[in-house]
Amino acid sequence: MNYWLMKSEGDCYPIDQLKKDKVSSWSGVRNYQARNYMKEMKVDDMVLFYHSSSKPIGVFGLAKVVKLAHPDLTAFDRRDDHYDDRSTQEKPIWECVDVQYVSTFKEPITLDEMKRHPQLSTMKLFQKGSRLSVIPVTEKEYNFIVSLVKV
Repeated sequence: MNYWLMKSEGDCYPIDQLKKDKVSSWSGVRNYQARNYMKEMKVDDMVLFYHSSSKPIGVFGLAKVVKLAHPDLTAFDRRDDHYDDRSTQEKPIWECVDVQYVSTFKEPITLDEMKRHPQLSTMKLFQKGSRLSVIPVTEKEYNFIVSLVKV
């Protein structure tokens, strides 16, 4: 099993929406490295659901991968903000995985809180220039973050 941090803007697709939807395609990612990470994902990989560009910024809950990488249909939809005329049904450029809601934390684990813990100091999230919407995390990082959840 692998572990991931997947970012969504809190005002765009919050964890509450995933909870309502139950399962959703993680579509609209337009970064090659983030796409490649999704292509590495396996069913049942666990996901830290992270809100960026929100107050507060941080991990709000958990999800899991339930469908392997497949063509991102938003790339073909001219009305979608993520449309890409270079991507075709015959030769798709962009892919996504489907994720399923697991749980919402009582309180988010904020970015500031995560930065205070030396156990998380080497997370890819904190590396200079890391603005990817999909980032691998180690099992230790994942378990440590989950251990911070208040019940």
